[in-house]
Amino acid sequence: MKYLFIISIFLFNFILAANAQEKHYHCSKRNAFQNSKLKSPNLNQQQLIETKKYDVHFYDLNLKMDNLSTDIEGVVEIHGKATSTTDSLLIELHEDLTINNILLNSISTPFRRSNNLIKIPAGLTSGQSFILSIDYEGTPPSSSSTPFGGSGMSNASTSTWNNQVTWSLSEPFSAYEWFPCKQDLRDKADSVAVKLTVPNNCKAGSNGILENVVDLGNGTSRYEWFHRHPIAYYLISVAIGEYDEYKIYAHPSNSQDSILIQNYIYNHPSYLSTFKSEIDETVDFMELFATLYGKYPFDDEKYGHCIAPLGGGMEHQTMTTQGTFEKNLTAHELAHQWWGNSVTCASWADIWINEGFASYSSYLMLEYLYPNEAFPEMMNIHNNVMSYSYGSIWKVDSLNESSIFDGRLTYDKGAAFVHTLRFMMNDDTLFYQTLKQFLSDFKDSTATGLDFRDYLNAASNVNFDQAFDEWYFGEGYPVYNLTYNNVGNDLHFKVSHVSVSSTPTFTNPLEIRFSRLYKPDTTIRININTNAETYHIPDFNGTANAVEIDPNNWIINKIGAIHYDENYTAIKNNKKTEDIKIYPNPSTGIYKIAAPLNSLKSVQVFNTLGKSIIDKEFNNNQIIDLSAQEAGYYIVKITAKNGNQWTKTIHLNQ
Repeated sequence: MKYLFIISIFLFNFILAANAQEKHYHCSKRNAFQNSKLKSPNLNQQQLIETKKYDVHFYDLNLKMDNLSTDIEGVVEIHGKATSTTDSLLIELHEDLTINNILLNSISTPFRRSNNLIKIPAGLTSGQSFILSIDYEGTPPSSSSTPFGGSGMSNASTSTWNNQVTWSLSEPFSAYEWFPCKQDLRDKADSVAVKLTVPNNCKAGSNGILENVVDLGNGTSRYEWFHRHPIAYYLISVAIGEYDEYKIYAHPSNSQDSILIQNYIYNHPSYLSTFKSEIDETVDFMELFATLYGKYPFDDEKYGHCIAPLGGGMEHQTMTTQGTFEKNLTAHELAHQWWGNSVTCASWADIWINEGFASYSSYLMLEYLYPNEAFPEMMNIHNNVMSYSYGSIWKVDSLNESSIFDGRLTYDKGAAFVHTLRFMMNDDTLFYQTLKQFLSDFKDSTATGLDFRDYLNAASNVNFDQAFDEWYFGEGYPVYNLTYNNVGNDLHFKVSHVSVSSTPTFTNPLEIRFSRLYKPDTTIRININTNAETYHIPDFNGTANAVEIDPNNWIINKIGAIHYDENYTAIKNNKKTEDIKIYPNPSTGIYKIAAPLNSLKSVQVFNTLGKSIIDKEFNNNQIIDLSAQEAGYYIVKITAKNGNQWTKTIHLNQ
């Protein structure tokens, strides 16, 4: 028995087992407040096109802040380059913040402001570089002062540790609430500088390397951080508090030097002694993940933590903001430096690239370092997924925070799906080699779930297309039933399954463990292609007297009936499960659907960003026409009149 606890500021849903000694953590990344922001400031199609006309190369934040409020003032420079001829530049900054002046290439320039959008006349030709300098000040919105809430900048106190902290948390759409920026996942800045002027009793943490601390002589100091790696807008961070600094070092075998783990912790006299062993474990986690995933992506700079009074944590690049130190949480946030930071989801529809793998990394930490805790952890994950039947890992509503950071689907089902993919590959060496190659090839860039699927397909002889259709885009899980009989020395058995929710069939492999009288147990790995499969194992060499389905918990599933039938004999008469075919695939635009004409109700087609392209009822014309769309992958959801739903990925060549 367990329950869901939505954490206070952003990151983790805690799933707590009934046994209070077993804690199961999940990132939820939801604002604590019920009126949390649902979307970034609306950009119409024309405005989206305008933002594509330039690329950001460098952010330079020079800000004055303190730990007693969220008030902010300073200058932010955006260095970029026009990708096409444009007469203006469009950026975002929350309307609560006052703009004092904007310079374009050192010249003061007029601008137009409409709510949270700022349009600056530019007159740039393709390839022309520019520097925008925005002088601004104000108080970022709080969750109680705006209709959508706000989580970009927070301030809170902790009575336990007698400290007050101001910290940022911008994922997914809140960076513009505290600094002017372009909120586009695919447009990573090449680097960032964050210079924070704070009271002398405070320290200020941020991304990259602390290159200077300048005493300004007026009771303030400037902390100058520089991060020289590509970074997504939402991973830029600040944290200001009365901190002590605690340094430790990791020594991964594939890094040329030791890696600094720089911790800004509360300056309470008991804090370090309370959490030292948990903080020190970060070294073990980094060395493990460097072995599994390849070297730490920012090993020429650092990793670290800024402690703040929030529940959970946020994986700011090279310096996580974290509420406490607990091994599952710390491992999850560290793993994000590979999954989410170095390689970032290309859209929020594919947040699995970030959260599914980071969540599975917490499980792998247990598997390798706390093996007795790994199996019950995966059981908890599966049980939480099966607490409801609806919903997919892939996000159709990719502007809804509750959907993006759904603890049951994004985190738990996402982690369980990675576990299933590992089982399907059936070769751990190859599996981790594939992860390393994927992370290497997409380093400093963005990727989709289908990009990862294609890597799996290319790396092995297993075809993962159906697994993604059923487990990533589809909904629900199977309930297995098994009938078996011993006939002489032979074993006969039948495995059938029904689906909970709309995906009718799950075609993953499955393990069956048979206990035998006076002989060792035998585990048989079978392939599931239909909803009912029969098997005959000649010369089984023992009498089966007990059966376990999926004994190692690789698949999200429930068990129905396991039945011994002395009259059962397997007859190979597996009826092919009803399926939908879309062809030709790939196509240049026109696809046909092969299915019984009267069985289908509707068809929906989405692009990989989750945008609906087609949504129609079926009629006699079983054709999908994408000839007017851009080349790439599309997701097709076909719903039958009986409620079954098939999800297929198709590719458009233009």
